[in-house]
Amino acid sequence: QMKKGLSAAHTVIEHGGRVVLLDKMAFLGGNSTKATSGINGALTKAQMKKGIPDSPEIFEQDTVKSACGLNHSAPPEYTPPLAHVLTHDSGPAVDWLMERFGLDLSLVSQLGGHSQPRTHRGKERFPGFTITYALMEKLEAIEAETGGEVARIVSKANVNKLITDATGHVVGCQYEKDGQAHTEMGPVILATGGFAADFSPQGILARVRPDLVNFPTTNGEHCTGDGIKMAEAIGAKSVDLESVQVHPTGLVHPGEPEAKVKFLAAEALRGVGGILLNAHGQRFCDELGRRDYVSGEMYKNKGPFRLVLNGKASKEIEWHCKHYCGRGVMKRFGSGHELAREMGISPAVLQDTFRRYNQVAQRGSDEFGKKFFHNLPLEMNDHFHVAIVCPIVHYCMGGLKIDEESRVINSSGPIMNLYAAGELAGGVHGRNRLGGNSLLDCVVFGRVAGATAAKDLFAHLLSQARVGGGAAGKFNVEVDPSGQAVQISWGQGGMAAAAAPAARKPAAAKMPVPEATAAPVVAAAAKMPV
Repeated sequence: QMKKGLSAAHTVIEHGGRVVLLDKMAFLGGNSTKATSGINGALTKAQMKKGIPDSPEIFEQDTVKSACGLNHSAPPEYTPPLAHVLTHDSGPAVDWLMERFGLDLSLVSQLGGHSQPRTHRGKERFPGFTITYALMEKLEAIEAETGGEVARIVSKANVNKLITDATGHVVGCQYEKDGQAHTEMGPVILATGGFAADFSPQGILARVRPDLVNFPTTNGEHCTGDGIKMAEAIGAKSVDLESVQVHPTGLVHPGEPEAKVKFLAAEALRGVGGILLNAHGQRFCDELGRRDYVSGEMYKNKGPFRLVLNGKASKEIEWHCKHYCGRGVMKRFGSGHELAREMGISPAVLQDTFRRYNQVAQRGSDEFGKKFFHNLPLEMNDHFHVAIVCPIVHYCMGGLKIDEESRVINSSGPIMNLYAAGELAGGVHGRNRLGGNSLLDCVVFGRVAGATAAKDLFAHLLSQARVGGGAAGKFNVEVDPSGQAVQISWGQGGMAAAAAPAARKPAAAKMPVPEATAAPVVAAAAKMPV
């Protein structure tokens, strides 16, 4: 899950550190590039321009309500503090992407379970792809400009072990590349994603949700729970592993209906007015209900299920429709009569479904509790974009237990120098995740993990200075405003820390090693696997 790792890496650099980013795949990207609906944010500049009356508090309420899941009245006890961080840091996170990386996230839509429009995307391409590649290209540029001193990217690096010292603190990681074992020493931020493609008989999915092993998935082959397994091996706790989200709208390719890996029909397709029909041409749910609810209603009905967008809805999300049609997973119909013929039902049945929907939309509510209706009316003489959809394993809410500052927890408390962000971190979304919160999770907790790692490292450095420094543990801090440099010294040695982030490209953190106990700390500071 590259986006959370990239967010953490950029944040570490902004705080004056240096990073090594390790990815087991040949190309960076991960599942984040597949995210199709957008990234949520409350009180963003884009919302303000549109006059949307949202707030972090309203967003937090929606997130906590969704986190309860089905048949529960309260979320897990560890979720509300994490949901608070997610939602209250959401606006700054979206604005950070737009301002620092020049991204277009100006379109705002309303997804299922949200009481306000807050899911941001650009005018072209999938938002996950756009965001991930902007962060990736920026990090690659920093690597090139600094000759690998500030940032270094290593692909085809299969991290398989966390290295700990005698006290149980994490001091680095081990990885395999080209058949050779390598190590990187320093604090470790895990951003390896979930386990929704871990279909092996001994995998996490088979252990916690054997009922889902035969489902198709939206996840790439890299999502095998590596970070969870490595952290558990050194005593980390996990939470909610059984909470695996089944998304209601995986796209069925007519030529490959049994394919194990499927594309996802973005929830934004329903956000702009798409409706779901069963095999009989009838609606059966609130299309903007939470994902667990919509999937549950599909189990009670007869497929194949179709996602139907009229002309207005298709126009509003035109890029997506063209992309899906190009991949053969969506089809354009010139009229409702053509669609009815394809479905094998009477045009009168489909016309009646449209008529009923237009009526309830005028009232503002229907028998399923739907309250938001967009791009009406539905008319038989309109054109339509239609896809066959099915429930699909999509996201793992469970994962490693973390605190509000992204530190990984064991039975005694935080594990020193180990942080987690994104899908492998459990508890953030409770039992059910809202659409648009996965990209947000990547950015918010990636930034939190990067900031916490830098803060903890500096605090530890100062602690070591007091123990092994000069007279009575004193140390000196010298600031050179003209050169934008900070010099920290104790004993016979010293350390030059990076300048505060400026408008120009980041400066490398130069770290000559002082004597005695400060040496391993400075060595660890030089590299931060993400």
